[in-house]
Amino acid sequence: MADKTSSANLFARDQQGRVIPAIAIGMHALKPIMRVQVSMLRMWADGIERFAGNYEKGVEETATTVEQRSDKERAA
Repeated sequence: MADKTSSANLFARDQQGRVIPAIAIGMHALKPIMRVQVSMLRMWADGIERFAGNYEKGVEETATTVEQRSDKERAA
């Protein structure tokens, strides 16, 4: 019985010894992929911020134009 337990523990340690390096290799491979995804997400967010700024600027310009027209109509 002790031989079976010892054998099972040895087998588990042997598998764990192979899995840990495989995980380390996977994590090293994942790092550049994650960096690219983060970079793309930042570019996407920057584009949305630009769009929002342009939209806000357009709304302000439109509001100013409408106010100027209504002022001219009142003056006339």
